[in-house]
Amino acid sequence: MPTPEIREQVALALKAVENKKAEDVTLLQLPRESSSFTDYFLICSGSNARQVQAIADEVDERLSKDMRVEPNAREGYQTAEWILLDYVDFVVHIFNAERRAYYDLERLWKSAHRLTLQELLHPRAVPAPAAKAPAAKKPAKKAPAKKTAARLAAKSTRAATGKKKIAAKSGAKKSAKKVASNRTSTQRAAKAAARRK
Repeated sequence: MPTPEIREQVALALKAVENKKAEDVTLLQLPRESSSFTDYFLICSGSNARQVQAIADEVDERLSKDMRVEPNAREGYQTAEWILLDYVDFVVHIFNAERRAYYDLERLWKSAHRLTLQELLHPRAVPAPAAKAPAAKKPAKKAPAKKTAARLAAKSTRAATGKKKIAAKSGAKKSAKKVASNRTSTQRAAKAAARRK
């Protein structure tokens, strides 16, 4: 966990970049499992090479004078496309717009927690950076209702009654056909007998 002194140094660096009108300022607190080399990234942009260098100079000067802290490493000052100031516990990245879009550190470190100055200075209000909200539980599927013996008996009775009705209807149709065929047979026989007379 970063000490209050480190948080003050990061806050001072944040004020320095804002003082030089840095654009798109982002402060990231890196997840604990991947922060073996640093705790914070301060990322910002300048509109041209001179502004990028001026931002780097302001951060370096403010931390040197006010906190007596020097960067462990400085990289990219001459080209001013991406200046990196490594203070061990935090790293300041100052980009020109093109390089920032190309490297897109915020996307590469999307597991990091974005902080405001207030959250930085009062970390208790900040959720744990690597903590993820538990996944929402899906509602459990309803188990089919247990069928009682009475319900099963009623269902089988309805089924049996339905089968009887079907059987009765089909039996009635067969009987009707037999009666009709018997009538026609009887009528034919009567007509044949009448002709013979």
